[in-house]
Amino acid sequence: MKVTLLALTLNEIEGVKVILPQIDPSWVDQILVIDGGSTDGTIEWVKDNGYDVYIQKRSGIRYAYFEALDLLDGDIIVTISPDGNCAPEFIPALIDQIRKGDDLVIGSRYLGEAKSEDDDAITAFGNWMFTRIVNILHGGKYTDALVIYRAFRKNLIYQLDLHRGDAYELPERLFGTTISWEPLMSVRASKAGKKVSELPVGEPPRIGGERKLQVFRWGAAFLFQFARELWFWRKPKTNHPSMVRR
Repeated sequence: MKVTLLALTLNEIEGVKVILPQIDPSWVDQILVIDGGSTDGTIEWVKDNGYDVYIQKRSGIRYAYFEALDLLDGDIIVTISPDGNCAPEFIPALIDQIRKGDDLVIGSRYLGEAKSEDDDAITAFGNWMFTRIVNILHGGKYTDALVIYRAFRKNLIYQLDLHRGDAYELPERLFGTTISWEPLMSVRASKAGKKVSELPVGEPPRIGGERKLQVFRWGAAFLFQFARELWFWRKPKTNHPSMVRR
């Protein structure tokens, strides 16, 4: 199976200069940078150093994913934020776990002795609370349901209907924000009985740039999603016809 590494950037020039060179090209078949419209030189540096970059037409993290769908060559997708929070040395282990048969592997910040060096009191409590809610409402066994650092089979996107806007549009309108698909992926993977595992990778401190986290708006939108998923989505009877597992 081919592997695509998907790196999401927005004004992360300090991070990409450190993190992207640490990624051994032999680990993956494609490295694709999706940029949300950086103005700090991130796009220019990425291009000058030979990485493929796509600049989003619409702002917001879920549109980064949506617009990248037709550009993904891999059967396995690894998603990272190259701001320092995702330690690249764990990429081969995440990929290996998918090759062994998992559908989704999460790079957990909290499993076992792993810890986040980037959390503050609010984000630490929020990550714990949201993960706990996913586990209680949807039968998950996660220690970290929200993190971007993960690997998954590309067909999982379609099997879980993550590419459809109707899962996001109402909470986004209600709370005036644009949310990502990681929490919903965790919920629906659990509901669908997918094979999910976690690896303890921790979270190093951010290298530079600014946090894009909208604590209260994203938190409210995710809570709304978690509650609505109790009745909104059911496991499809058949897989997406164009995305059959090889």
